[in-house]
Amino acid sequence: MRNAPVTDNSDLASFGYRQELKRSMGSFSSFAAGFSYISILTGLFQMFHLGYGDAGPGFFWTWPFVLGGQLLVALCFAELASRFPLSGGVYQWAKFTGNPFFGWMTGWIYLACLITTIAAVAMALQVSLPQISKSFQIIGNSDDAKSVAVNAILLGSILIVASTIINVRGIKLLAVINNIGVFTELVGIVVLIVLLFLNRQRSPAEAVVHVKNIGGSKSFPDLGVFFAATALTASYVLYGFDTAGTLAEETHDPRKKAPRAILQALLSAGCAGLLVLLFSLMAAPDLGNPNLGNITGGLPMLVKSVLGETTGRLFLCIVIFAITVCTLAVQSGTVRLMFAMGRDGCLPFSESLSKVSSKTQTPVLATLVCGLGAIIILGMNIQFPKVFELITSISILWANLAYWIVVALQLKNRIVSARRGINTDARFRLGKWGFPVNILALIWSTFMVVNVSWPRTSTYGAEWYHQYSAWMYTAGLIFIGVMIYFYRRKKNS
Repeated sequence: MRNAPVTDNSDLASFGYRQELKRSMGSFSSFAAGFSYISILTGLFQMFHLGYGDAGPGFFWTWPFVLGGQLLVALCFAELASRFPLSGGVYQWAKFTGNPFFGWMTGWIYLACLITTIAAVAMALQVSLPQISKSFQIIGNSDDAKSVAVNAILLGSILIVASTIINVRGIKLLAVINNIGVFTELVGIVVLIVLLFLNRQRSPAEAVVHVKNIGGSKSFPDLGVFFAATALTASYVLYGFDTAGTLAEETHDPRKKAPRAILQALLSAGCAGLLVLLFSLMAAPDLGNPNLGNITGGLPMLVKSVLGETTGRLFLCIVIFAITVCTLAVQSGTVRLMFAMGRDGCLPFSESLSKVSSKTQTPVLATLVCGLGAIIILGMNIQFPKVFELITSISILWANLAYWIVVALQLKNRIVSARRGINTDARFRLGKWGFPVNILALIWSTFMVVNVSWPRTSTYGAEWYHQYSAWMYTAGLIFIGVMIYFYRRKKNS
C-alpha cells in the first residue's frame, strides 16, 4: 500500500490533528461509503410496507419530493466537506462554522442518531429473511406481531455483532467488503429494474396517477397522509449521504473526492430508488392487495409474486447482502464520529474512545461501544408494539435535527463571510447559488424535523406517551448533552 500523500497529512495538520487513521480509500470507496449507507435495497425493502400502508400507490410521490429537499442539504454538505476534510463530518462542520458548543450538540445528536440507525438497519433482516425461508422466523410465527418484533431484535443483534467484528479488523477489509457490496447492489438494482419493467402490468400513469388507495377512491392521499408517508419511507432511505465526508481522513485527496462522493451517492441512489419504486408499482399484480402494506408482505412479497418464488428468493439474498453492507457502513461512520469527538476530549472516557489500534489503525473501543449501544437500543424497545416505526422515526428525526443545525450555522457563517469579504478555502463552491440553496436547505430541514416528530397515531401508536415519544426522547437527549458539555467544560477549566 502506498504512503498517504504528504499534502493530505499536512492539510490535516493545519487543523491541529495528526494522521492516525489509514488513508486507503479512493474515489469509488468514498462513493461506496455514502451509497451503501443509503442502500436502496435495504431501505426500500424494509420501509415499503409502511409508506404503502399510509398512502397506497400515491406514496410514490413522496420520493421525488424528499430527494429534491435532501439534494439541497447535500449541496451544502459538499461545500463543507471540501472546506473541512475531517473525520466526524457534521460534528466538525458545526464546530468550525459555529463554535465548540454547537459542534458538541450536533455531534451528540448525530451520534445518538447513528447508533439508533445501526439498530434500525439491522432490523431490516426481519423483512426479508423470513420470506426466503420460514426457518428464519426463529421466535414464534409471522402472524404474531410480538413474535415478529422480538425475532427482528434477535436477527438484528446477530448482524450487529458480525458488523462490529468486521469493523474492528480495520478500514482495508471494510472497504473491500463495502466495494463488493455496492457493486453487487448496483448490478442487482439494474437487473431488478429491467425484470420489473419486462413484467409490467400497467402504464406509469395507471401505477402512480390514476390509482385508487387501499380503502379509498382518491388518486392521491390527502396532505396529512402524504406527510406521514414522507416521514417514514423516503426520509428514512435518503439520508446518510454525508458519510463520505465523515471518512475524509481515510480518503486520498478528500477536498476533491468527498464532495463529489456525497452528491454522487445521493443522486445515484435517489434516481435508482425512484425507478425501482415506479416499476414495482407498474408490475404489482394487484395494487389493492392489503399485504403490500404489511411487514410480512411489502416489497419482498411483491418481488416474489412478479419474479416467481425461486428468482424472487435469489434476489432477496442480494438484499440480505445489501443490508449487511449497509450496517457495516453505518457503524463505520458512527465509529469515526465517536473517534473525532473523543479526540477533541468531548466525550466521557475520551482518551480511550479515541485510541487507535497500532495493528488495525481502527478505534477499537469506539467500535465496540457503538455495537453494544445499538444492541441495547434494540433491547430497550422489545415491549414497544410499534418498534419498527419508533426506531426508524427517531433516527430520521435526530439526523435531520443535526442537519438543521449544520445548515443554519453554515448560513450564518455565509452571511458573516459575505459582509467581511472572506474567501473560504474550498475546492467545491456553490458560488452565487450559495445563499438561495442554503436558505432552501434550512427551510427543508425545518419541515423534516417537524414532520417526522409529529405525534401521529399511525406512526407512534394510540397511547399519548407513545405519540409524544419522539419529542420526549429528543428533549431528554438534548438535556443530557447540555449537562455533559458543561460538566466537562467545568472539569477541564
